[in-house]
Amino acid sequence: MAESSAAAPGTAGPSPSSSASDAISPTPSLAPPQRPRRYFVPDFQLPPIQNGLAPVITKIPTKHPVVFLTIDDGLVKSPESVRLLAEHDYPATLFLTRDTVRDNPAFFKAFMAQGSLVENHTVSHNVNMTTQWGYQRQLDDIAGMQDFAVQQYGRKPTLFRPPGGAYSIAMRQAVAAAGLKAIVTWEAKANAGQMDYQYGNSLRPGDIVLMHFRPEFAADFEAFRSAQAAAGLEVVLLEEFLGVE
Repeated sequence: MAESSAAAPGTAGPSPSSSASDAISPTPSLAPPQRPRRYFVPDFQLPPIQNGLAPVITKIPTKHPVVFLTIDDGLVKSPESVRLLAEHDYPATLFLTRDTVRDNPAFFKAFMAQGSLVENHTVSHNVNMTTQWGYQRQLDDIAGMQDFAVQQYGRKPTLFRPPGGAYSIAMRQAVAAAGLKAIVTWEAKANAGQMDYQYGNSLRPGDIVLMHFRPEFAADFEAFRSAQAAAGLEVVLLEEFLGVE
């Protein structure tokens, strides 16, 4: 196994502005990481777009002891979520929805300051978009989030997560046309304070784990953290491993 140690990013910048959902207490300052992050030389290459279709990634086939944390939507903007990821130094892929985060998009910059990245989870989060909408409307919804992310976070997303996880040929075409490199789903999720697995009863190397910004974030995070520690896996940024930062 090829790996090396690399110093983690330093402390974050100013806390984001508050909104109705996080007005009770300000976003906490991020503490310096407690340990250097481990870097693993990727042993998987993201498939290219072929015939205008974006590839679909559900799990990363790898021999490295790594797991990838992804967090969706952005409805609940709790300072506790910022604190927990900073405390454990977990980088995460944030699949954000424009209509969910536009009341306070700056909140998510605190996660970016510790090494997480914002990706595309559409403008509207229509879980039926593959059956209700044709190609052009899907493209408009996906491209709209691309533009929003660039405006708010200064980076064009490279990964896309379908609302509800459903995708189609038309969606794969729209994702590629919007300039994204892959559709990302999952095989494990932290939900209602416990882990749910599509296969087996524990995390495996290369698993992509789904969480949400919900009121039960702390319980879900603890379920994930416990499962990750029990499996002896390192939380690694998905984009870094795929080479699409």
